[in-house]
Amino acid sequence: MIEFHGLTILLTLTGVNLMFPFISVAYAQSADAASGSAFFQFIPLILILGVFWFLIIRPQQKKQKAHQGMVDSLRKGDKVVTNGGIFGTIVKVGDDRLTLEIASKIQIQLERHQVARMDKKTGVNKDDEGEEKEEIEEKKEEK
Repeated sequence: MIEFHGLTILLTLTGVNLMFPFISVAYAQSADAASGSAFFQFIPLILILGVFWFLIIRPQQKKQKAHQGMVDSLRKGDKVVTNGGIFGTIVKVGDDRLTLEIASKIQIQLERHQVARMDKKTGVNKDDEGEEKEEIEEKKEEK
């Protein structure tokens, strides 16, 4: 008899454990034969790394490259949003810093990479405004 947390578990005369009846079968199984070459064992790992690359790393690199291109193209007059959520207009652009006007006569300096995105709702580049006006005039002429 074996006592287990106040319960008595009986072993039968045949030697089968009543609590774990298949334990003897698990011990009786033989080891698997040696598998193929080591290359085939690494195929699942290589596939997992490939999926990881295409689903996580590659899109992140594209996003980072697009952000760097946006930061490099910043110029005076652009309306932007910073990583801290501050909306403003670029007043001065330097090599690694820019000056942002966030209210009338209130300016702050920050590093270029702190600009999160261009403000789509309030800001349209001056060049884009000219192109939009031309498109509107062309549509009016067609009517």
